[in-house]
Amino acid sequence: MHRSGFRSADLDVILAAAGVTKGALYYHFDNKEALGYAVVDEVITSNLHQKWVEPLQNAKDPIGVLVRIIQSESLKREDVQRGCPLLNLSQEMSGLDEGFRRRTAKVYKDWHDAMEDALREGQKRRVVRSDINANETATFVIATWEGYVVLGKNSQDPRTMRSGQRRVSGHLESLRPVRVRARGASRR
Repeated sequence: MHRSGFRSADLDVILAAAGVTKGALYYHFDNKEALGYAVVDEVITSNLHQKWVEPLQNAKDPIGVLVRIIQSESLKREDVQRGCPLLNLSQEMSGLDEGFRRRTAKVYKDWHDAMEDALREGQKRRVVRSDINANETATFVIATWEGYVVLGKNSQDPRTMRSGQRRVSGHLESLRPVRVRARGASRR
């Protein structure tokens, strides 16, 4: 599904990769859509929570955590070419299937809310600028990052993603209060 898209994913290829029979698949899933929903609910949601949500929970330095997550993104050509599974499925299926739209919207909301909450907590601890709107900033960071992912996938060039890492990380660093940025710069 990640490689070909949901609609183009060949069920026989999926079965072969999973090492199961059609009967076994249909024992667990009523149809291909139910399998796709399970992929969103279990695989994509779990991966996003592990990568983005959990590290932000109780983060003393949410900006540092976000920068590390962005910097850890794979720049392997095959990963850049495939893009983000959540983004791909959302773009392909949200306009066609309400079940996919609701599920991918929930994953994006979880991502957004984890970032917003971490930024608000950072504001309380004075490690995030107080003049930013945490809700809008979370939306901006996700949209900007996912935009770079789309551009990287389209160009099939890891340099696009590397540029995205630098630009998004730079923006995130600008969210630190000036005194915190100055202190961080003097330690380098």
